Amino acid sequence: MAEKFNVIVEEGEDGYLISDVIELPGCHTQAKTYDELIKRTKEAISLYLSDRDN
Repeated sequence: MAEKFNVIVEEGEDGYLISDVIELPGCHTQAKTYDELIKRTKEAISLYLSDRDN
């Protein structure tokens, strides 16, 4: 079963979308579109967890 995380999505002043993963301090990313933001957020979570486990 995959872990689930709470993510806050906001629009920055420059128009980019920003995601912040609440349970993972410092885990955030940005993108121009919502679809790209979801992809990048999943990648950021994966990298965060792999770095944490090493």
